[in-house]
Amino acid sequence: MAETQRPGYDDTPLIPGSTFKVHDNQRPWPRIVTPPSASTQEKAGTPPSDAVILFDGASLSGWQHRDGKPCGWKLEKGYMEVTPQTGDIFSRDQFGDCQLHVEWAAPTEIVSESQGRGNSGVFLMGRYEIQVLDCYNNATYADGTTAAIYGQYPPLVNACRKPGDWQTYDIVWQGPRFDDNRLIRPAVLTVIHNGVLVHHAQPLIGPTTHRTVIPYVPQPTVGPLQLQDHGNPVRFRNIWYRRLTTYDQV
Repeated sequence: MAETQRPGYDDTPLIPGSTFKVHDNQRPWPRIVTPPSASTQEKAGTPPSDAVILFDGASLSGWQHRDGKPCGWKLEKGYMEVTPQTGDIFSRDQFGDCQLHVEWAAPTEIVSESQGRGNSGVFLMGRYEIQVLDCYNNATYADGTTAAIYGQYPPLVNACRKPGDWQTYDIVWQGPRFDDNRLIRPAVLTVIHNGVLVHHAQPLIGPTTHRTVIPYVPQPTVGPLQLQDHGNPVRFRNIWYRRLTTYDQV
């Protein structure tokens, strides 16, 4: 469409805090993104067209252990599975503020209870954990349940599916910001578990950990995604992220 044919107005007031007018005919249009297709229990869906794919079920080449060695987890048809005692894995790709999608499944065979049942974790930037656990008819401490911000905030509800079913985390992540050594913005998380909102724009106290509280320390604005080996053969598939943009970056 020619610039002279763009719909809108040029005689309206400026939007407060903006360089554009109301209905401005020169305001850039949103770029086009093909939306994702939904996953089923049988098959993973497809990511949005602008997503960075961290795991598509075909290769473990995008993942490594903390020491840089290749990922030692099991690769099966369409998913990877924790190989107990091999250690956590980290994405080779490092990123910051994002929309993140992760699918996981707890083991079908129930061999323990509380924190021993289908335990793993999704760590943003390798520091901030969203708990992975089988809490379908399984009680544990509240801030360690499925989809908890571990050790800080329980999810608003328990939206677990039964063991063996594929479950989804859709996460909006904004990492902390520092001015020299001073925290000027805490990390903020929104989490949707199986289509149900369980955390909404929740500021974090600091990095997550077990049985204590850790304060923020200055860190880079990007980091890897970490998946935890907690001794249970939890499965993962269809992991991708989209970089968060602001209105002046579209």
